[in-house]
Amino acid sequence: MKKTEPVKAFHLRFGSHELVEPFKQFIEKVLAPKGINHLIIECNTSFVFEKHPEVTGGTLTKQDAREIASVCKQHGIRVIPLFQCLGHQGWGGAQNTLLKAYPELDETPHVPLDAKWPEFFCRSWCPLHPEVNKLAFELLGEIIDAFEADAFHIGMDEVYAIADDHCPRCKGKDRAELFAKAVNDLHGYLVKERGVQLFMWADRFNDSEATGYNQWEGDTFGTHRALSAIPTDIVLMDWHYDKLDSYPSIGIFLEKGFSVIPSCWYKTEAALDFLEASEQQASQTANPERMLGMAVTSWNGWDQQSFEKLISMNSTQITRDGELDELDELYRTLDLITSKL
Repeated sequence: MKKTEPVKAFHLRFGSHELVEPFKQFIEKVLAPKGINHLIIECNTSFVFEKHPEVTGGTLTKQDAREIASVCKQHGIRVIPLFQCLGHQGWGGAQNTLLKAYPELDETPHVPLDAKWPEFFCRSWCPLHPEVNKLAFELLGEIIDAFEADAFHIGMDEVYAIADDHCPRCKGKDRAELFAKAVNDLHGYLVKERGVQLFMWADRFNDSEATGYNQWEGDTFGTHRALSAIPTDIVLMDWHYDKLDSYPSIGIFLEKGFSVIPSCWYKTEAALDFLEASEQQASQTANPERMLGMAVTSWNGWDQQSFEKLISMNSTQITRDGELDELDELYRTLDLITSKL
């Protein structure tokens, strides 16, 4: 792939051995023809870990990963596995399989397992626990090896459980310093030790007060200050899913020396507006080439029916106008964004 070719990325959650064949068909018949050249596969704990089988929460095997990577390589698609680090260790008070296996790593063990939003969003691991990095690095390393990946996405969006007052290690600590430590620890292993390129979601670096973003797309309690304490070779994926008056974070990240991939969801008009605004902001900076392209994210639950539905679709069936269901609109957005990059 030429260095000047814009990034055309697609993201999905995937961790099913049973769906590998329809997924490969989806890559060959939808993503490759659309020109997708980066595929972010969020497997999280759905990967079948050999070193730590106790963490396994899905059925995606090492052989499955090899097969997927092989299909992608045939079509010039770079595979970027994603494993949620620090935050998103479950939903609500429920623990994911990592924290079920290692409850001592939980930042908020006092939170009831049946806690729900808005009382509690989701769990994090403790960034200061002396055993957390050893486990995390072994899990990430196994996924990298399975996919034979040269890049890795550490997630880290929507981290709210950090510097909890009940954590004996983190209580009273600065949230930005803790967040930066987690990022830098992962950078040290992934970039310096394994030699892979590091990607992550950017929302915790967005100062809500300065940008006008809400508490999901931006930070309201201090982690944004970590931006000045992390390496600029990290690729920031800045997600905004609704049409906004402006998206100032793109220019902010570019001016600070980071490479950025604006990331949309299925809403077509919002995605097109975000891409146009990002390109305009990039053109006003000294290094516009650091606005690398765009990613289309998907957050639906992928099954055989949804893969087959998109495989059967074509551009002539989807007009620019009109309301569509989520999968249809996702296809339209994917079609239009890739054609404009």
